Amino acid sequence: MYSRRKFLTNSVLGGTALACSGSLMGMPAKSYNRIIGSNDRLNIAIAGLGRRLAAFYNPIGLKESNVQLSYLCDVMAKQREKALYNFSKHISYKPKLEVDIRNVIADKEVDVLINLTPDHWHTPGSIMALKAGKHVYVEKPCSHNMNENELLVQAAQKYDKLVQMGNQQRSSNHTIELINEIHRGTIGKPYKAVAFYVNSRKPVPVQKKSSVPQGLDWELWQGPAVHREYTSETWNYNWHWYGWNYGTAEAGNNATHELDVARWALQVQYPEHTSVLADKRQFKDDGWEMYDSMEATFRFPDNKLIQWDGKSRNAYSTYGAGRGTIIYASDGAAFVDRDRYEITDLNGKVIKEMSSGSNESGTALGGGGDTSTAHVLNFFNAIRGKEKLQAPIADAAVSMAMVHYANIAYRTNKEFDVDTKTGRIYDREAMALWGREYEKGWEPVL
Repeated sequence: MYSRRKFLTNSVLGGTALACSGSLMGMPAKSYNRIIGSNDRLNIAIAGLGRRLAAFYNPIGLKESNVQLSYLCDVMAKQREKALYNFSKHISYKPKLEVDIRNVIADKEVDVLINLTPDHWHTPGSIMALKAGKHVYVEKPCSHNMNENELLVQAAQKYDKLVQMGNQQRSSNHTIELINEIHRGTIGKPYKAVAFYVNSRKPVPVQKKSSVPQGLDWELWQGPAVHREYTSETWNYNWHWYGWNYGTAEAGNNATHELDVARWALQVQYPEHTSVLADKRQFKDDGWEMYDSMEATFRFPDNKLIQWDGKSRNAYSTYGAGRGTIIYASDGAAFVDRDRYEITDLNGKVIKEMSSGSNESGTALGGGGDTSTAHVLNFFNAIRGKEKLQAPIADAAVSMAMVHYANIAYRTNKEFDVDTKTGRIYDREAMALWGREYEKGWEPVL
């Protein structure tokens, strides 16, 4: 009989045909189906047990997912114990607890890595897993910089494994319905999209040298990033705002989602020009080291335009929602967020709308909900050959590029042209930020 791993790399159809015959070598169909279920089961490991973990309780606990959670991995001891307790409400067995992602990846029985680590770990950890023969679900942003963006796509192709990014709105039924309406010409030719996000994030502490929190492996937390002494408040979320060694600012943290929807609606690839107006506008004396407000403009061929309006610490409701995407077209416009969409004519009259009743989180930390569940299930089913990935990395990385262009434009205080075929930037200073410096020995290598 096929080994489980060989079964997972072949089409499910062959096994289905055998099951339909009712027996195998005189075995009752029910018994055979139990074996098929075992062979079809995916062994899952999760690395990074922070705020996004809540989005994975439900899809992993569902019986129809047919997965076995083999590992819970995190560099902080209390995160591992908390995750184990929370998962006990969804599964009836105990996964192994592990501190080092490399040990998880070395286990040949693991089929899938769910990578929920901080941004600086996303591409290096995912490439390690791909090289070891794992499929990867990687949270947004899938990369820390443009060089990693390219490497991750190349690694998925080289090792012939599936990689899905956590841009979960690609699995949102009402969003898919709206995009189909736009693409079939319901509002004419789309030419502009405005993607937005507003929040009321509070001041963050100024970094101070501090002892490493109890239970934290600080050196391993830093991993591929250039190592430094620990500063207070860093490991628990505020690394997002403490410089570019770890995080990708709010563009990487949240613009990833809405820019992806905007590009999807307009059916565009790389922009031909990027410009940005961004700065730290609120709480000038706190520890936030990046912009907290950004207006980015991406110009595309065929005179199409995408704009990003992100306000991290000023929650004025410019667009009537905390986040979403507005699409303008020759015969009307459309709005979509994580719960609903509406389509209007040129007079602003609503001609079609849908409220999905989705419980997917909008601006709350961590989030999760039915759309995240659908996105994870799509990934599992794609591995088994039953569905196509909603967010394959080769496409998701193009949306991710817009995030990196915006950050590069802010950091260089320059606007620049982009090669629409290769994504390369026509500016030497900007291209100097194409990659990043790594801690010696941690460089991602295909």
